[in-house]
Amino acid sequence: MRHFSTTGLGLATAMAAGLAVPATAETELTMYYPIAVGGALTEVVDGIVADFEAANPDIKVNAIYSGNYDDTRVRALSALASGEPAQLAVMFSIDAYDLIEQELIIPFEEVATTEADQVWLNSFYPALMANGKIEGQTWGIPFQRSTIVAYYNKDMFRAAGLDPEAPPATWDEMIEMGKALTNDNTYGLMIPSTGYPYWMFQALAIQNGKEVMSGDGLTTYFDDPTVVETLEFWKSLSTEHGIMPTGTVEWGTLRQAFLEGQTAMMWHSTGNLTAVKNGASFDFGVAELPANVRKGSPTGGGNFYLFKDTTDEERAAALKLIQFMTAPEQAAAWSIGTGYMGVSPAAYETEALKTYTEEFPPALVARNQLENAVAEFSTFETARVRDGLNNAIQSALTGAKEPADALAEAQAAAERLLRDYQ
Repeated sequence: MRHFSTTGLGLATAMAAGLAVPATAETELTMYYPIAVGGALTEVVDGIVADFEAANPDIKVNAIYSGNYDDTRVRALSALASGEPAQLAVMFSIDAYDLIEQELIIPFEEVATTEADQVWLNSFYPALMANGKIEGQTWGIPFQRSTIVAYYNKDMFRAAGLDPEAPPATWDEMIEMGKALTNDNTYGLMIPSTGYPYWMFQALAIQNGKEVMSGDGLTTYFDDPTVVETLEFWKSLSTEHGIMPTGTVEWGTLRQAFLEGQTAMMWHSTGNLTAVKNGASFDFGVAELPANVRKGSPTGGGNFYLFKDTTDEERAAALKLIQFMTAPEQAAAWSIGTGYMGVSPAAYETEALKTYTEEFPPALVARNQLENAVAEFSTFETARVRDGLNNAIQSALTGAKEPADALAEAQAAAERLLRDYQ
């Protein structure tokens, strides 16, 4: 057989020789995305992008992994500011207010204009749309979305004489079981207080019956007595009840601590589920978070955003990519590959996810918890307001400040930052 090389050949010559000529990408997209839970999730994203490019040879996608959520926001916005092209990104669902205020993104209604597009916009779980729908328009589309779930070591439950199929459903049960599970080598519970402490705190506050912010991004309630009581409770898990380490618990190493048996229970993102499943050498369970006044968790994770400074062709291509990556089959593959939830009811109707959840029921816990979920903490000036709350939480947990004093300072700072928006 004679072999040809197209090197140095013109297009017509190559075609006359009967060679397949690669399609030229007409539209090029740059997409930044984060990973906040570790693991080989970049491979999952790369696989989905490769499938998209195969189905759409006229579109080239540069998918750039850019660190955690905060890193991704900084990197994507720095690229835009320096004139580097970027058409879309997966960023914090809670970044929406700031991105709108800076006039960096456009609502999806500007590009999703057909009847089929409208059906797609209405196909997601309402709880996952709460952070992206602002003043009647859709600014963010759910992608890598989560709730906080409770992971627990069933073997340790058995050894402590606890029912491995009955994880704590209330705060009181959590303390009681935590004491039974705590020994010289193992803590009963770890709740991370670095990385995203405000997220865990919001879960506790909701369970205690109080939101930490208003729905319009303009008001925070950090110094509310119920919110102060919530931080006192979190601190008491170590200082009074002894079921959690004193000081801070590291977000980034907590999964490994759980896998190594350093804690019998941990609160973490459902985005860690597949990594825990693959890494656990013991029988483990996953449960919804326990209740005090009520059950509840904030949603979490990243949404797709469309940047404003894009051509019509780029917007159309970006919309096609986002629709592909959030389609039921892809959402199912993403959920199975990561532990993040499928973002639409239709994802759970796919054969793949139905089969997977029948074999591995913990994959349904985060989805089921949406019934009691609320929008993740988000305000105007989100990053700075959030930093103030994070600092207050950590200073209270480390004993540097009393919870009431720390939260009063965070509230005063938030009021100063939000004053101009009211």
